[in-house]
Amino acid sequence: MAFFNKQDAVSGKQGKAFVIIEGRNEELFYAKTIEATIEKNKVDVPVLGKTNTPQRSAGWKGSGTLTIYYVSSVFRQLMRDYIRTGKDFWFDLQIVNEQPGSSAGKQTVILKNCNLDSVIAAKLDATTDDMLDEELPFTFEDYDILDSFNTIQGI
Repeated sequence: MAFFNKQDAVSGKQGKAFVIIEGRNEELFYAKTIEATIEKNKVDVPVLGKTNTPQRSAGWKGSGTLTIYYVSSVFRQLMRDYIRTGKDFWFDLQIVNEQPGSSAGKQTVILKNCNLDSVIAAKLDATTDDMLDEELPFTFEDYDILDSFNTIQGI
């Protein structure tokens, strides 16, 4: 029986993220968490003679959340421009997972045509000692895997 080698686990703290907006590439060193999910849209396909209702895939949607320390006005400025001009904005997010010493290697994913759902216009909080952060929900239209994790072996 094989066991997972603890050295192969990948820490989220070792990751890097970049945002590509209008040709500008900015490292998101102030990011706390990024999570993107792909959800399949399914439709019912009733079949005569079956008591269950089978389903089949009929598309997908991508959504995610970027949580950052409240230290950048980039996304607020983009939203302000949208409010004033009606011109929406899209960007790409590149996420790199790599743990030194792990035989898993590196994974690089790029989320394409991300579009923010909402931003915080301004924020204060005198009730906590925690640093200010903001959660930026978004959708995306496509993604690519530029680097894939290696296949790991158990010990």
